[in-house]
Order: sequence, then C-alpha cells, then structure tokens
Amino acid sequence: MKSFTIQEINKILKGELVGDTTQQIIGPEQLDKAGNNHITFVGNKKYVQLWETSKASAAIVDERLEMEAGENRALIKVKNADLAMAKLLEVFDPGLPKFDVDIHPTAVVHESATIGKECKIGAGCYVGKNVVLGYGVVLFPNVTIFDETKIGNSTVIWSGTIIRERCEIGAGCIFHTNVSIGADGFGYRPAEDGRGLVKIPQIGNVVIGNGVEIGANSCVDRGKFSSTIIGDGCKIDNLVQIAHNCVMGRSCIMAGNSGLAGSVTLGDGVIIGGGSSIKDHITIHSGAVVGGASGVMNDVPVGKTVLGSPAQDAREMLKQWVALRNLTRKE
Repeated sequence: MKSFTIQEINKILKGELVGDTTQQIIGPEQLDKAGNNHITFVGNKKYVQLWETSKASAAIVDERLEMEAGENRALIKVKNADLAMAKLLEVFDPGLPKFDVDIHPTAVVHESATIGKECKIGAGCYVGKNVVLGYGVVLFPNVTIFDETKIGNSTVIWSGTIIRERCEIGAGCIFHTNVSIGADGFGYRPAEDGRGLVKIPQIGNVVIGNGVEIGANSCVDRGKFSSTIIGDGCKIDNLVQIAHNCVMGRSCIMAGNSGLAGSVTLGDGVIIGGGSSIKDHITIHSGAVVGGASGVMNDVPVGKTVLGSPAQDAREMLKQWVALRNLTRKE
C-alpha cells in the first residue's frame, strides 16, 4: 500500500502547506467518508463546514477559501483543488490489471496483422486481417478488432469493445467497456413499392484522433461514405450516440445520454450537456455550450450557450422559465 507524509504530498502538488499532521496518508477520500489517514479536498465554500466534522487529517483546498487546519491536521492551499486532486489521484493509482503473457493463447490474431512492440492482447480477443497495432496497445479480454483497422501507440481498449473494419484510431486513446466503433449508420428509405424499408449501405469508416476517451456503452457509427471523425482530445461519456458522418473538432466534451444525429458538425471545444439531442445536419460552432437535456434544432454560433427544447439562448430560456413559474404561483 502506498503512503506519504503530508510534506511529500505537498512537494508533489507545490502548494502552500498550512498546519501539520503526523499521519501517514494512504489515499484520498471524500470529506464525509475519510478516515484519519486520508486526504480530502475542498474546492467550493459550500463544503467548508464539512471539514470541521471530517475525520481526514489533511485537505487540498482552493487558496481563496478561508479555513483553519486544526490540531494535527493540515491544509495544502492550491489555485485549483480539482486539478491538484487529479494529480494526486495519479500518484495513488494502483495501475491497470496485469497480463501474465503478452498475447493470451486463446486470442485469435490473423497472420497478416502487424503487432507493435509491448502490445498486450488478452484472452478471447480477435485481431483481424491486416490490422495494425502500434507500440504498447492494450487489448483487454474479449476485444474484437476487424480487418484493416489501424490503432495508434499506447491506446487502451477495455473488454467487450468492438472496432469494425477499416477504422483508424489515434495514439493514447482509451475506450471503456462495450464501446462500439464503426457500426452501420442508421440509414433507411421507404421502398418504391411502399412495402417496407430499403437499407442504405454504409461504406465509410470512423477516424478517431489522438488522446480521445470514450465511455462505456457508447457508439460511434461509420459514415455512409467518407468518415465519421472524432478530433484530438475529445472526451465522450457513457451511453453516448454519435451518428454517421458527424465531425467533432478538438477537445469537445459530450456528457452521458447525449447524442448527435447524422452529419452534425461540432467545432473545437464544444460542450454537450447530459441527455441533450442534436438534430441532423446542423453545426455547433467552436466554444459553444449546450445545456443538459436540451434539444438543438438549429445552428449554434461561436461561444454561445443554449438551453431548453427547442434550445435557445440560455439567458432567454431562463427568463421564460421564471415567467412560467411566476404564472403558476398562488397569490
């Protein structure tokens, strides 16, 4: 078990140490669950009062907050408590599950596949024809990579994930359990005779940049033609749907249960709140924010924040909600 003195932790975080504790810190924990050998964090003034009753011996705190360390307790004051805690979590991270062998004997790897140095391929994996895995790629058990897919260096793919044929995945990506990359886009048209539906072939692929993280049970569909594109540094939560021929810029965020219909374009740094739905063939420009549970029906300008369904300027939407609430109040 890892443990550190408060001085060692402060050296890592480069904060201002206030007070002192003789306790060895064995890990971080939230305020109300911490024991006397834990460090916690306070990034907002509404949690300051919880520090008084917490059993934690130390806390990482925003430097703007007024707090007292107390007896045998210490505070590390930093500019951003969330980022400092993230750095500390990396220190206490126990690491990924270990592989006994680099390629498990039950894995099926096509003879034409190219496997980079230091790759790990777990039990029950399938690696298809002409697949290319870069240096240090990790496939946990029961991952499927279909033909002619390329995966960049140090990408980690968790169990149950399926990456369909001809997809291109960048370096340093993380795909969590049961992610689907490159399934057919949802394309159908009524048959000419009026009986049933005609499936539109989906012959494109998915291209994912570097440093992309995709949460469990999320889906990125292949293009009808050309590519569905996820830009460098995008972070996608669990249960997110990205339809065929969407294009996401760099460092976009999509929270859980949100979805893009076909051919949506996101600029750089767009944030999509949880449960939001984006209509097909619209553009959300760079820096825009879509509030949670919104329904976006029209293009969103650069840097704009929208809210509601149909989504509109967030301030106007909030005014409408206040007005409606006032109408229903009893005298």
